Amino acid sequence: MPLSLPNHLLPMLLSALFALSVIFIRLKAAGRPTSARKIIIPPLGMSTGFAMFFFPFMRIPLAWGLAAFLAGAVFFAYPLIRTSKFEAIDGQIFLKRSKAFIFILLILLAVRLVLHDYVEHYVSLSQTGSLFFLLAFGMLLPWRTAMLLQYQRLNRTLGSGKEADPLP
Repeated sequence: MPLSLPNHLLPMLLSALFALSVIFIRLKAAGRPTSARKIIIPPLGMSTGFAMFFFPFMRIPLAWGLAAFLAGAVFFAYPLIRTSKFEAIDGQIFLKRSKAFIFILLILLAVRLVLHDYVEHYVSLSQTGSLFFLLAFGMLLPWRTAMLLQYQRLNRTLGSGKEADPLP
């Protein structure tokens, strides 16, 4: 007998797995120097997800999309920005490990899962996916932008005169 999961359970499990992988990657990355490129690549990679809107069943009203993006930018990005700090060690820039970051990520995951389950009752599953993609991108873009600005500021104060990883 094949295992059958309710429609909403699989996305919830995948979201939890993704969040745990982000925590693991973040903890591992704290031991290596960072660069502007490493900060910029995640939003660039995620931006390919906008291709989903080529498919009519994924489309949502513009107001919904803007609201989801702004909710991510205003409510979800702020705690991540506050807990992402850099430090210079031996002329290299490292992302400082923050215990609060892990808890914030877990709290954001829980809020996201509850919201996802709620929203799913009112719009289709594909539209729910679209909304939460925009929410996540709205969270990621300001967070990474703030990280890049902080990285560049610290890089300038190192006094090296040239950036090891220039932006294209």
